[in-house]
Amino acid sequence: MDEVDRKIISQLQLDGRTTLEDLAKIVGYTSMGTKKRLQKLINQNAIKVSALINPFSFKLLPAIVMLEMESAEAMQNLIERFKDCPRVVHIFKTIGGYNLIALVVAEDQDTLESISLEKCSLRSGVGIRRSEFYPIGDIHFSPFLPIRENLTHKERTVAPCKVDCGPCTRYKTKKCTGCPATMHYKGLL
Repeated sequence: MDEVDRKIISQLQLDGRTTLEDLAKIVGYTSMGTKKRLQKLINQNAIKVSALINPFSFKLLPAIVMLEMESAEAMQNLIERFKDCPRVVHIFKTIGGYNLIALVVAEDQDTLESISLEKCSLRSGVGIRRSEFYPIGDIHFSPFLPIRENLTHKERTVAPCKVDCGPCTRYKTKKCTGCPATMHYKGLL
């Protein structure tokens, strides 16, 4: 990353809608030169320009899930199971006691409890030695998260994690909004 890349990235982090003309003024290039540099960063998969969401503005409740997996196979199976889950914002592989850490979101306190305890929970996977679940009170520095709204298509009968919301007791008693990727969903995503 050189100084021009740094300026482009910094400006887009402040305002992802900055025009090429304004970016060119900031970096001291022509609009075409700036466009080429920007496109190069995108093509190298170094940056992605996208919309981030402040979860608190939409009354979403984020939480951190820490998991100690017993094997690499169990870890990969869990990652694969939740790869299309709209509630899982990020999964990080780590080195240490907890070797998977996930950032998740829920629409309300009851649904947050469901995704902590039920069959659709990251914590319900096979091969988990121990887990902890921490609801997030505040997000500092930047409250914006890449909520995976594109996965909330509401077309499936069974969730991407292979759980059917229909027979779930918490769903039936309205203590869970259901999976945003299924036709059972009754939430805001």
